[in-house]
Amino acid sequence: MSNTKTVTTGFTLGTLVAVALSWSVNKSILWAIVHGFLSWLYVVYYLVF
Repeated sequence: MSNTKTVTTGFTLGTLVAVALSWSVNKSILWAIVHGFLSWLYVVYYLVF
């Protein structure tokens, strides 16, 4: 049971971080939504580049 909660929380946190980063860089709701769906992939991309 606790593993499911951890994974769900992780995805939610990743989505929030991705949306916040996207908004600070692009100031676009559309890009924030797209990056929210990509969540951790966008966060890692942002950190690398």
